[in-house]
Formats: sequence, structure tokens, C-alpha cells
Amino acid sequence: MNIVKPGPNDACWCGSGKKYKKCHQPRDLVNQLSSVEAQGASNPHPVRPGKVSPRRSVPDNVPRPDYALRADGRPGARIKDVIKNAGQIARMRSACQAARAVLDRCIAAVRPGITTDELDAVAHQAYLDLGGYPSTLGYCGYPKSICTSVNEVICHGIPDDRQLQEGDIVNLDVTIYLDGMHGDCSETVAVGQVDAASLQLIETTRACLLAGIGAVRPGGMVRDIGKAIVAVAEPRGYGVVRAFVGHGIGEQFHMDPQVPHYYDPGSTFVLRPGQTFTIEPMINQGSWKHRSWDDGWTAVTADLKRSAQHEHTVLVTERGVEILTLPAGSPQPFPH
Repeated sequence: MNIVKPGPNDACWCGSGKKYKKCHQPRDLVNQLSSVEAQGASNPHPVRPGKVSPRRSVPDNVPRPDYALRADGRPGARIKDVIKNAGQIARMRSACQAARAVLDRCIAAVRPGITTDELDAVAHQAYLDLGGYPSTLGYCGYPKSICTSVNEVICHGIPDDRQLQEGDIVNLDVTIYLDGMHGDCSETVAVGQVDAASLQLIETTRACLLAGIGAVRPGGMVRDIGKAIVAVAEPRGYGVVRAFVGHGIGEQFHMDPQVPHYYDPGSTFVLRPGQTFTIEPMINQGSWKHRSWDDGWTAVTADLKRSAQHEHTVLVTERGVEILTLPAGSPQPFPH
């Protein structure tokens, strides 16, 4: 029987009712590592955890989301009304453009020799310069202001003292809380000169993101997004990650709907004007399967091949879809 492993904080697959990380994750991790070693990992220098610096401070006058005021970092109950009015949409546009500005500043700082912790410092200061709060900071205990996922790390990589090396790829995942709204976006970029296979992975992932966004239309369903993504990725031999999904976003960091990037016929949530959510396909050079580090956050490919991700926050409109996190001045690629 093939068991799809949940995330570390999800209920364990065995039905015990415990969190996966407190139940079967340690055993599964050992088994998966043994399997990878037996097959011969394609990556001779896998990423290893580095030293994580102390949590960065945020001035008291910066407005915070609810979870940042709680010791455990847990958000309140999910908001049920996912249709936004004109005022909320205007604030979403502002937050998303701010997130884009932070991401662009981080991308400009990427170079061989810089540490991912230094990139976190760049992002942290950029958030503050814009009057925003780093949405990831303290969220369910996450210790940093961005996620930096290098090479085989799929998502949720914690910035540390590891230096980026020539030939690496790194995903920079940025979310800002500004004027009561969260804006979320990410890109995978090359560090110096990278091999052709990594460039192809990055560009295919970008094509997957655009295909998924292009499938959004009022009256459609969430499952249309994943169907469009796998139609691009799988014929090219790539795996589409299943354990991590896009999500509704607005006053809360994570809201309905969940947005699978693979085809899930059961994802029948109907898309309606005024909804905002992320589309963020994670595409692997090999298997779609993952394993998790014992930090409770970092997810890596099960076969240690490289993974890439691109992400936009989008708005369902009367005519189609608007991308809220495009670079300033970029034209919308779809009817909106």
C-alpha cells in the first residue's frame, strides 16, 4: 500500500489522532532515507540545516496579525466569508504590491556567497520600510521572515547561515501583512550560472503557474487549476507535489479554498468573483513525493532531486482573473 505522508502538523496517516511528527514521521523518515540511499541519490551534496539566528524584532507600532500576539502563533478560527468587497480588494492590491516589492528586493540580493539568513534580513527590513509585518514571523512558531528553499528543498526552508553557492537554485517566499491584509508571492531564481536542467525546471514551473492561473474563471472549479498544471508538468517528466497546496488569503494568512496543484476531482469549490487565493505549484525533477526534516518545517524531495516553485496571489473577477502580485507596470496576461 502506498501511503501519502501528511505534513508534520497534520493528523498522522495511521489514524492515531496524533500529529504526524509525534507519531510515524520519525520511522517513515528513516525508511525513506534508506530507500534513497539504496537507489543512489542524484544529488551528491544535499542541503543540510545550518545555524539559525535569533528571531528579528518588529517595532511595537507595526500592526500585527492575531497569531503574532499569541505565544503559540496559532491563528484564530477561519473566516467563512471568502468573497471580498471593493474596499477589501483595494487593500489586497496594496498588500500584494508590497509583497512583490519585498520579493524583488530579495531577488536583487541573490548572489553566490550570501547566506539565506542575510536574505531574510533584507526581506525583514523591506517589510518594515513599507510599514508591514512579516506574515511568516511567528506563524505557528516559524522563526523567520521569509522561506528560503534551496535545491531539493520543496518549501518552508528556514533561513540560516548556509551560503548560497554558484549553481544553486533558491525559492524566496514572501508574505506581508499590511493594512489588515496578507499578500503572498514567491519565485525560484538561479544563483550565478546553473545547469540547463535547473533552468528548464525553473521555466517549466513558471509555465505551470501561468497555466494554472489561466484556468481560473468565474463559475469554474478549483480542480481546473491542478488539471491545467499537470497537463504542463507531467508530459515533460516532472512530478507535481501533492502534500502542499495553494490557499485562500486575505485578512487571514490561510483561508478557504485549498488549491491542489495536481488534478483532484473532489476539489469542486466553485470560483466566484471577489475570491482571492494563491496558486503556487511546486514542481520536482523526479518524484512528487517528499520527506520532512525534524525541524517541523523543511520539506525536501524524497529522491533529493531539485524542486522549484513560483507563486502569485490572484483575484477572481467577473471576466476572468487578475494577478495581484505582478511586478509593477507588468501587463495582465489574462482577461480580467
